[in-house]
Amino acid sequence: MDRFVHASGTGDDWRTAVDACIRRIGPAEGAANLGFVYVTDLLAGDLPSVLDRLKAGTGIEHWVGTVGMGICGTAAEFYDVPAISVLLCRFPEESFRIFSAAGTDVEADALGAPPSPHQTPFGIVHGDPRATGLAELIDSLSRCMGNAFLVGGLTSSRDRFLSVADTVVEKPLSGVFFSDSVAVATRLTQGCSPLGQRHLVTHCDENLIYALDNTPATEVLRQDIGPEVPDDWHQIARLVFAGLPVKGSDTGDYLVRNIVGVDARHGVLAIADVVAPGDSLIFCTRDARTAREDLVRMLTDIRQPRPARGAVYFSCIARGRSQFGPDSVELGIIRDVLGDVPLAGFFGNGEISHTRLYGYTGVLTLFL
Repeated sequence: MDRFVHASGTGDDWRTAVDACIRRIGPAEGAANLGFVYVTDLLAGDLPSVLDRLKAGTGIEHWVGTVGMGICGTAAEFYDVPAISVLLCRFPEESFRIFSAAGTDVEADALGAPPSPHQTPFGIVHGDPRATGLAELIDSLSRCMGNAFLVGGLTSSRDRFLSVADTVVEKPLSGVFFSDSVAVATRLTQGCSPLGQRHLVTHCDENLIYALDNTPATEVLRQDIGPEVPDDWHQIARLVFAGLPVKGSDTGDYLVRNIVGVDARHGVLAIADVVAPGDSLIFCTRDARTAREDLVRMLTDIRQPRPARGAVYFSCIARGRSQFGPDSVELGIIRDVLGDVPLAGFFGNGEISHTRLYGYTGVLTLFL
């Protein structure tokens, strides 16, 4: 099984959707030993039944995945319909291990040993956005597993926040670790573009920013937006975001955080993260054109001389049809640049790359 196999299915209910996947898998049945499964949130309550039927229909015991308000497959996006996307893979049996982590901290003893006999450099993680201290939990997970590089996304759902780790679980983190015998390439693409220059946080208290460059924070924001700044601060907060540059990054990455409150009278901004004096901040906005350009840049950078065996893609629910337009434009761009690589993934409440929790981004991993 050189290349992996992708199948997607829709229907009036979970049975017709999963049976459509199994039919499309066809002769690959029995050749794989790990499956990724993503279901739209209309099927969240049926996920245990979906998993049981996939195991029976494919003979694969090991599965990971989660629920999304949108899911994706090769050149296809699915929203607001019962839909399933699966990717069947073949790896050496000793090269991967399924895990799930409960509680407010991650302990190495609870996770077990890394896949033997290699070090664990890479993990694919699905997270519950309701978990307390999730960013710290992701960092702790990486450190417990030998500073593993993590990619993944946070479940998005209007109902139940479930994931798959051989069985259906409802835990802060779950997924699969791979040993260094599994070759991958991974990259991140931003969905926002900077409005102005970087600013220095000069006065703050946790998530409250009083001054940037020794100037009231709201005044700096108005200056960066320019002469057409709206009068309504609620509208500004919907259009503009706070970007926190990643320290030490050589690619200009930044973590996008929402502006969650404004005190215009005192010049204070509240953002959805904690900052400290001396940190950098750049205001940014969502821009369909630059998001498309950055996606193409990322795909060109990650493209390999030989086609990848398969791929997983984790994109923000605010991207996809909301930013790129209908008719699966975002996934179509991936296919146009990389070809028909078997791919599965979902649109989530946040994206994981390395040890950091991003927003408004796309994280692509190729299995080489």
